[in-house]
Amino acid sequence: MRSVFIEYYHQPVMPDEVLENLKVKPGGVFVDCTLGGAGHSEVILKKLGDEPGGRLVALDQDQAAISAARERLAPFGDRAVLVQANFVKLVEILTGMELQAVDGILFDLGVSSYQLDNPARGFSYQFDAPLDMRMDTGQPVTARELVNNLPVAELARIIKEYGEERWSARIASFIGQERQANPIETTGQLVKIIKKAVPAPARREGPHPARRTFQALRIAVNRELEILEEAVLAAVKVLKPGGRICVITFHSLEDRIIKDLFRRLASPCTCPRDFPVCVCAGVKTLKIVTVKPVTASLAELARNPRARSAKLRVAEKI
Repeated sequence: MRSVFIEYYHQPVMPDEVLENLKVKPGGVFVDCTLGGAGHSEVILKKLGDEPGGRLVALDQDQAAISAARERLAPFGDRAVLVQANFVKLVEILTGMELQAVDGILFDLGVSSYQLDNPARGFSYQFDAPLDMRMDTGQPVTARELVNNLPVAELARIIKEYGEERWSARIASFIGQERQANPIETTGQLVKIIKKAVPAPARREGPHPARRTFQALRIAVNRELEILEEAVLAAVKVLKPGGRICVITFHSLEDRIIKDLFRRLASPCTCPRDFPVCVCAGVKTLKIVTVKPVTASLAELARNPRARSAKLRVAEKI
């Protein structure tokens, strides 16, 4: 039987770029808000070395990720502190550990390779599995609940906004018709419905016709965009002056939120441009380090094609 470590292993995206931009230093305290397969956590811990005080706090809401990481990061002992929690609870967790401020924070957003590749989790349109898509399997709402119970208009909104799907209304309508006859229980059923809804010419071009709808449902189930800004704002508050926040995104919705949020925190003035002086009292809290996002090198893309859509944005606490 393979160990949970082997099952959960995945290649971290842009590990060298993350280390460089986080400015990981021996003896520092860093946070990995999205533990996943522990790839980033491992390289950060190696860079921290054995210097007294060096510590990594790593969060993940997926119990399978925590279990796998305990095995992978066991050689680092108590320098690795693993917590099963959503990153929106970061401040609460650090307060409980009596950590007032940290040197750097990493967010690697989206779904992990393990979650995509494990048919039982229901994230992928390439396997027939129960419609689940929960990162935290203890939460009550699954993709099945949304697909079978949301009003058709709300389903269409979710698919359009979170999936940027051109055929959202047709897909939602076809889902509504199908579920009147039989509940939609599996990813395979949903893929067939989507393929019927998307016109043939559109199916022959671009990505898999179900990709955008599956992305939208996953985001909705896990409230990914809903909590993202709140979590990043909280992370900025607990950064030390000079500390770095690094965020890796994998689709335009996430990237837009991070880009706009960094800009607001770096240029908080809301006064009209023709005002001679600022009167709004906006306080600048960040300096943007990456004017344009960092992307994976050609060598990395050859090793890890899933890195092709990754964008790394970095800012520094003032």
